[in-house]
Amino acid sequence: MNLFLEMPSKRMIPDVVTYNTLIDAFFRVGRRRAALELLHKMKACGEHPNLHTYAILLSGLSRNKQLAEAMTLLQEMEDKKLDLDIVNYTVLIDAMCDVGKLQTAKELFYSLSTKGLQPNIYIYTIMIKGLCKEGLINEACELLKKMDGSGCSPDSITYNTIIQGFLQHDETSRAVEYIEIMVDKGFSADETTATMVVYLLSANKVDKSIQEWFQKLL
Repeated sequence: MNLFLEMPSKRMIPDVVTYNTLIDAFFRVGRRRAALELLHKMKACGEHPNLHTYAILLSGLSRNKQLAEAMTLLQEMEDKKLDLDIVNYTVLIDAMCDVGKLQTAKELFYSLSTKGLQPNIYIYTIMIKGLCKEGLINEACELLKKMDGSGCSPDSITYNTIIQGFLQHDETSRAVEYIEIMVDKGFSADETTATMVVYLLSANKVDKSIQEWFQKLL
């Protein structure tokens, strides 16, 4: 930052790359206000934000849970016909799910196809996790089926995510069903899933037949 402040005295004019780098750095350390002030300074100096600037702003606002501002910015980006990609939407959908704004996340997710964007494995998994978090297990299962049917094959993270959702809501039989599917596909339980299974076994919260199956698996 000191080098940036010294640039005018050295007759050096910051360009959009310099501004973008500093704005991103401010967001990454949680200094949202400083990032936005630098954006205003950038505009006042006649340097126009580019697509990367907007992407940094959207990501920074989302990570800092300034979601109303992020949604306003997204609308501005769409109005300007900027070339948004799946990553721009993913970061906002992830933040929405994280704070429980699932309806907004769903609206954004299901609007992707109308924007010519194809959901990828990462954004599907984010949505499945968000649905499980809110107890919408059946909807999470339907989305997993849709994901698989669309040619976007679930991976280990996706399966562990939905299995953990089942276990968190005491849906042990369904958890077993999906663990079997996961194992058949060559994936394995991650540390969180394994810990949850061990807890259920130790607390005798599952049927004996399921206990035996889990013990063989582990």
